[in-house]
Amino acid sequence: MEIRGKFLALVSLGFAATINMSGCSSNPQQNALPADSTVIALGDSLTYGYGADLEMAYPMVLSELTTWTVINAGVNGDTSADVLARVDEVAKKAPDLVLLGVGGNDVLQRIEPETTRTNINATIDTLQSQDIDVVLIAEPYFSTSALFGKASDNPIYEEIAEAKKVPLYSDGWSEILSDDTLKSDRIHANATGYRQFAEGLYEYLKEEGVAQ
Repeated sequence: MEIRGKFLALVSLGFAATINMSGCSSNPQQNALPADSTVIALGDSLTYGYGADLEMAYPMVLSELTTWTVINAGVNGDTSADVLARVDEVAKKAPDLVLLGVGGNDVLQRIEPETTRTNINATIDTLQSQDIDVVLIAEPYFSTSALFGKASDNPIYEEIAEAKKVPLYSDGWSEILSDDTLKSDRIHANATGYRQFAEGLYEYLKEEGVAQ
């Protein structure tokens, strides 16, 4: 698929395999997904939009910005194992792109990082085996200190993105969940936060040539 091919080309030119939201953008090498594309946002409560009306969840806002059909496949409380258990159903829908964001609940439940890594890798493998492009979305640590201070991305996402050669949208959730004015509680965004996340992701996808 074109997105993965572009990403591999960037790696071969010496760019970092992990591209952050402010990142080192290059001239897009593929056509943007057309307006009738189907995109699935797969993840946990941050995808679902917990803490705001569902029409304000980031997939709904992204759909407005891109004119894609963005399906919200976020489930409150999902761990990486839960997402892996339902990825086959997602793959059967044959979306043009999957936006994958999961792992925060693994930290809250003290699941071993290696287990989380294995589950996310297997989820990506399943999608790629069906020739479905993936953009990985980093989620922050939800440690005790992070709940009351500045959140930062869990480093496993950089490692996974590099290993699987998929684009990574980083820092989006960490920035929002470090700002009390953008949160509905300590670990979820409010409507303004979800919109800001969607807008940041949209800008990233435009830089990568995926969106117009």
